[in-house]
Amino acid sequence: MKTTNTIPKTARRAISAALGLLFALCAGASGAMDLVAAYQQALHNDPTSLAANEALAAGHEKAVQGDALLRPQVALQTKLSRIHDHSTGEAPAAFAAVMPKDSTGTARQATLQVVQPLYDRAAGASKRQLHEQSTLAATQFEQARQDLVLRVAQAYFGVVVAEEALRVVRSEQAAVQQQHDRAKARFDIGHGKITDVQEARARLDGVEAREVSAKSTFELRQAQFRETIGADPARLATLAPSFAPRLPEPNQLRAWQAKGEEQNSLVKTRRSELEVAGAEIDKHRLAGRPTLDLVGSYSARGQSGSLSPLVAPNGERTAMVGLQLNIPLYAGGGLDSREREAGAKKRQAEQELAAARRDVRLQVQDGFLAVTTGVWRIAALKQALVSARSALEATTLGRDVGTRTELDVLDAQQRMFAAELDLIQARVDYLLGRLRLAAAAGELSEDSLRTLGAWLAS
Repeated sequence: MKTTNTIPKTARRAISAALGLLFALCAGASGAMDLVAAYQQALHNDPTSLAANEALAAGHEKAVQGDALLRPQVALQTKLSRIHDHSTGEAPAAFAAVMPKDSTGTARQATLQVVQPLYDRAAGASKRQLHEQSTLAATQFEQARQDLVLRVAQAYFGVVVAEEALRVVRSEQAAVQQQHDRAKARFDIGHGKITDVQEARARLDGVEAREVSAKSTFELRQAQFRETIGADPARLATLAPSFAPRLPEPNQLRAWQAKGEEQNSLVKTRRSELEVAGAEIDKHRLAGRPTLDLVGSYSARGQSGSLSPLVAPNGERTAMVGLQLNIPLYAGGGLDSREREAGAKKRQAEQELAAARRDVRLQVQDGFLAVTTGVWRIAALKQALVSARSALEATTLGRDVGTRTELDVLDAQQRMFAAELDLIQARVDYLLGRLRLAAAAGELSEDSLRTLGAWLAS
């Protein structure tokens, strides 16, 4: 059963705005905003997403237009004329009553015509092409949705990483400040060296410069989030402390590549474009075929005034039903040229489809390796962070007993904080890699974001 959307456009916009506000209120009431809440809010605020909605609505109309090509065409024509008839000759006496020398009046005519195509192969090809264009619009809408998922995730994790980087830099700044104060205090009482104070001061200046840069990056990522999502990133769910990455399922690159070649939205787009190009060839090849239409018409003619019935009949009714055959004979070579052009464009579409499959295989491999290597990378960096913390403790103890210097402690601190940042970035790269793999395989959706919730703090 076909239903008709009777909700006015202004009402739909009001509903969308209310839903966006509802998502924002729910996120604020429940605590931190997770990826799904950010995505749902972006659906109602991101201009690119809203434009994709309108593009999909426009694409649906292509199918309607295609169906209309083979349906009856009904037209009503009316004509109203003011006529003054003057005859310079003399009519025979027998016709003087119906052919006055001077007459004036108003002539009226109305014609209702119905044309039903019976045989029109070109219109059938055009209908198929328009339906393929409607399918193409749906595929492009799916691609826009997947792009939005990736953009939301990148904006979300961009804020998370920038915030964590700022936190780590400030922690390092506090630690270096403590080392500087300690070195200065030892120097003041004559137990330290001025070089230790200068080295700590130089290291502190460098950390302060990085803190300014990290703060600027954090503000920029917040602005990008705000522009994409349409809300302030006040409280975002951060990475869970118990972050346990998993290998992709199935853990076979070829299986994921097969999915991508079949389901990826870029491949589906190129496949639809190939179908559209094929229908274009049929449309021009069949344009030279005869067409047969069933034509019916009903006309009424009348007048007011003294016009002769020979000039404007009064009260005449005419009904007609017939067949109309149209046989194109010669179009100046234009049809053949357009068919050759369409053939070249189809071959172009075939190569673009092959290129899309190649690109998808590479995108799948990129996402697959990001996930698989990300698992081992995270494990290695977790161990590296543990080792860096142990090394800092040992170096600090060595400094206290006189076997290590203040510079050794500062270097150990820097390595520990760098390892912490590397681990945070590796975890985010792993999550984004999962999304890129799902996108390349044509499986990316809102559920993909919901799956990532297992690696975010509740």
